[in-house]
Amino acid sequence: MELWGLNLRHMRAVAEICHLGSLSAASEAVHLTQPALTQALARLEKAIGLALFDRTPGGMTARPSAKLLADRINAALGYLESPRITITQMRALIAFAASGSYVGASVATGLSQPSLHRAIRDLSLALKRTLVERRGKGLALTKAGRRTLRTFRLARAELEAGLSEIAAIKGIETRRIAIGAMPLARARLLPKAIASFNRLHPDVRIVVAEGSYSELIEPLRDGELDLLIGALRTGGDGEDLAQRPLFDDRPVVIARTGHPLAQPDIAAMASFPWIIAAPGTPLRSQWEGMFLDAGIAPPPVPIECGSVIVIRQILIETDFLTLLSPDQVALELKAGWLSKICEAPPSLRRTIGITTRSGWRPTAMQQAFLDILRAVSES
Repeated sequence: MELWGLNLRHMRAVAEICHLGSLSAASEAVHLTQPALTQALARLEKAIGLALFDRTPGGMTARPSAKLLADRINAALGYLESPRITITQMRALIAFAASGSYVGASVATGLSQPSLHRAIRDLSLALKRTLVERRGKGLALTKAGRRTLRTFRLARAELEAGLSEIAAIKGIETRRIAIGAMPLARARLLPKAIASFNRLHPDVRIVVAEGSYSELIEPLRDGELDLLIGALRTGGDGEDLAQRPLFDDRPVVIARTGHPLAQPDIAAMASFPWIIAAPGTPLRSQWEGMFLDAGIAPPPVPIECGSVIVIRQILIETDFLTLLSPDQVALELKAGWLSKICEAPPSLRRTIGITTRSGWRPTAMQQAFLDILRAVSES
């Protein structure tokens, strides 16, 4: 079921019929004649392959499918600033932003360049703001355009979730789950959860985007990702985000096997070079605290890196030290390439968990994945 083939005004009508209970009242709310609304509803029901209402002499009775869809439609409309926005305009702006040009957007969508130009121009007029401007030889979104883009992406996420829930009622699950994976999640937790989920739901597509928190948080806010998995931020990172802990991770000091560090006390460790994540990350802050709590200035960090693959190879070839979860280098420890030098102080721990948008409502399949993720974290 293709979102872009639907009509946003007709979807709004579904929400109004659910709310008002009659076609006549809904037709006034969406400014369509009753015959036009009747035809629009019939086309929408045919497109999604499911009846949404029971027609009775007393009005329209919403079926569970209509109530599910209406909730998602209302959430999507809540992100949009004008009832005049069309699905074509949403698609045009999202495609332009993704490709960076009208040419690329045309290739991606199959829409002509004049149609895309017209859609974004009309959208600018409806919102009374410039969305695209010329910069040098190219075009780019304005600040207002980027704000509008985020609302469109969030609205799209809600509408796609609604269509997924409708598909699930029909016994078909078409939804993908888009996951942002921070370094620690990629070691054991996420692969095991995905494998378990795939065995139960092989038709659901899982998309994993790897990166640091700073690289993944804006795609989450934009609705491009459904959730992030990794180290939680102390105090959160804004009212628009929600965090749910899964487990506490205890990093250990790791080095190559045969490392010359003979006495793994804090003073001795300060005399060796370290490779550690960049300032501002939870692990870096705790690493600095490990030395400061002992009354020792944190040693210089010649190499800042969050990539376990890079860290592993540098450790094998040098006398650098690092802090990592044993899960992140389990194979290297088993093979004898790396060794655990010592435990970190008991106070040094990271809370690993899930970050989502505040108010995010998972679909049934997304909830099933979250349940598996939690079960894996507790095993």
